Amino acid sequence: MRWTGLLAVALAGTLIEGSALLFPTDALAQPAKSKKPAARSDAPAPKPEEDEKNQPVTVDADQMESLQKEGLVIFSGNVVARQNNSVQYADRTEVYLDQKGDRIIRTVSVGNVRIITKDCRIGTAKRAEYYDAEQRVVLIGTARVWQEDNVVTGDRITIYLAEERSVVQSGNQERVKAVFYPKSQERRSDRPKVSGPFPCP
Repeated sequence: MRWTGLLAVALAGTLIEGSALLFPTDALAQPAKSKKPAARSDAPAPKPEEDEKNQPVTVDADQMESLQKEGLVIFSGNVVARQNNSVQYADRTEVYLDQKGDRIIRTVSVGNVRIITKDCRIGTAKRAEYYDAEQRVVLIGTARVWQEDNVVTGDRITIYLAEERSVVQSGNQERVKAVFYPKSQERRSDRPKVSGPFPCP
């Protein structure tokens, strides 16, 4: 049975099975504050990338282990992580928190890694590293990224989520490869299927 709850730092050293957990990236395990009337301010609106960084990260998995002293939370078994219409799938995901335990610094995912970005890029790799402050995903090991039917392949692909930009690097033995199809051609069957509440075809 799977259930949804709020991740609390007090879960140190505990193991929870069948959990769907919500990470408020800037206020994990903080007590609720009373609401006050919004004060009028002439301060500039937050930049889009800042707003995206403050979006919650929801993680759904079969099992979770929280290690408070290490600032580490380990999810395993059919892991699905979502933030701001981007989603990542993996067999295992390690979430590293800052010293106070109230913000995600980075995540490391391995095993059947697949990501779908909000602009409908689909990526696969042996390993994925996500850096929250930079809104950056690094796909490592036989990395591939599709956008529509076009595909790029390399040893390492870095995706800058806020900038909608990618950098592809080659390995020691293989060079970067890119294949672009005219839009008039039919869809390729090797593109991974997209599933979930996303506006991707």
